[in-house]
Amino acid sequence: MTPSLASPAPPTATRPRRALLAGSAGNFVEWYEFGVYGCFATVIAAHFFTPATASGSGGAGPLIATYASFALAFFFRPVGALLFGRLGDRVGRRPVLVLVIGLMTCATTLIGLLPTQATAGAAAPWLLTLLRALQGLSAGGEFGGAVALMTECAPPGRRGRYGAWQSFTVALGLLAGAGTAALLATVLSPAALHEWGWRVPFLLALPLGLAVLRLRTGLVEPQGPAEPQGPAVRPGAAVRPGAAEGTGGAARPGAAEGTGGAERPGRTARPGGAGRPWRTAWPRTPSAAAPCLGGSGARPAAGSTARAVVLGIGRITGWSAAGYTFLVVLPSYLQSTLGASFQEALIATTFANLGFAASILPAGALSDRVGRRPVMLCGALAVALFALPLLHVLQDPGTSTPAKAAALVCAGATVGLLAGPGPAMLAEMFPARVRCTGLGVAYALANAVFAGCAGLVITALTDLTGSTDIPAYYAAGACALSAAALATLRGDDHLGPLR
Repeated sequence: MTPSLASPAPPTATRPRRALLAGSAGNFVEWYEFGVYGCFATVIAAHFFTPATASGSGGAGPLIATYASFALAFFFRPVGALLFGRLGDRVGRRPVLVLVIGLMTCATTLIGLLPTQATAGAAAPWLLTLLRALQGLSAGGEFGGAVALMTECAPPGRRGRYGAWQSFTVALGLLAGAGTAALLATVLSPAALHEWGWRVPFLLALPLGLAVLRLRTGLVEPQGPAEPQGPAVRPGAAVRPGAAEGTGGAARPGAAEGTGGAERPGRTARPGGAGRPWRTAWPRTPSAAAPCLGGSGARPAAGSTARAVVLGIGRITGWSAAGYTFLVVLPSYLQSTLGASFQEALIATTFANLGFAASILPAGALSDRVGRRPVMLCGALAVALFALPLLHVLQDPGTSTPAKAAALVCAGATVGLLAGPGPAMLAEMFPARVRCTGLGVAYALANAVFAGCAGLVITALTDLTGSTDIPAYYAAGACALSAAALATLRGDDHLGPLR
């Protein structure tokens, strides 16, 4: 018995960092591909929707069709979030994270091998759309599983910082995608880039995905996060005096019911463990970790979960819309609307992503100190107030290059204020038994409506109205709505353990 009690000690010390790496690495691969797709949207439009546009004809139609395919992937995200989220809540985070990274890697690599419309005819855009749908399914499962894993394993008082790594690897992925595209645009001639060079970034997803797959297959399924092991170590523990009284949530009877209590003394005595070794390796997260998470054995009512999902969508609407407007749609907008060259558009996007990346981790860490609400409200209001002035700086031909670069960095940084605390905020809204599903569906639906449609809506409305201010209106309007939902956050949600 002594070995069984002593053996978990070493993994406990390293589990948070290992979970952080395993969870965030998959996000990097996913968003690398989305960044590449956004950077090469005009090239993809020429190859898969109207070959004639390679010579510059065709107007905005092919680009709109490309963004329609882009948006379709987002509308498959809620399906993936629901499907993989249920699996993650039932059998554990690890198997789902392994499955979704394998699916994403295969779909992305196949995009790099697809025949174009000039070769495959009408089948080419349909094949591209099918692979985008598969990517959407996998991406929907990625967020819920990864964020649940990272926040549940976060040390005391660092849930915001650990959750922020999800968003930080989004920024790194977008930067890697934009950087790869910029490098290819520099070393290859325009003809080579349009003929075959655009395929290279998609093919690079194969070795990246295999590396993440190996990392995740070696991950030990967490038995529960580190932070709630003893309420006395929590900041503000004075208001949570009784670990045995279920102060971590609505009901914490599991600590005394043999479901993996606070001391976890008898894993061999776990109900249902006999004859079911897979439950030991990949335990159902809610039952195995309920005492650590502060959750009860009872599944929350469907109505309360649905209300939390709707509220979560409202809180991250601005994050979704502004993030995609400034970080993904910007390259094609600068090219098609403002007449920028491909290289200039990529450089501009790189500056915006640098500002985004620089602000994410500080914003997450700050939210652990002052709360999620003030940090995220600051970001939403900043976008609502300054999106239009920042866009006018880019539109003005008399503006100096350093001023434009500063404007782009500021635009990205405001989105980082939303994206840093956002994952932890969502994780805190749902109890353990539905966390993967709840936060995954909320994030996927918000992104499907407000992010996946960003390029489609902005390009179509700009073409329809002739206004070059549409991106600013879109981002500012979404953040104004989001600010109202964020105002309902409790000021102390970051202090207590997860439910």
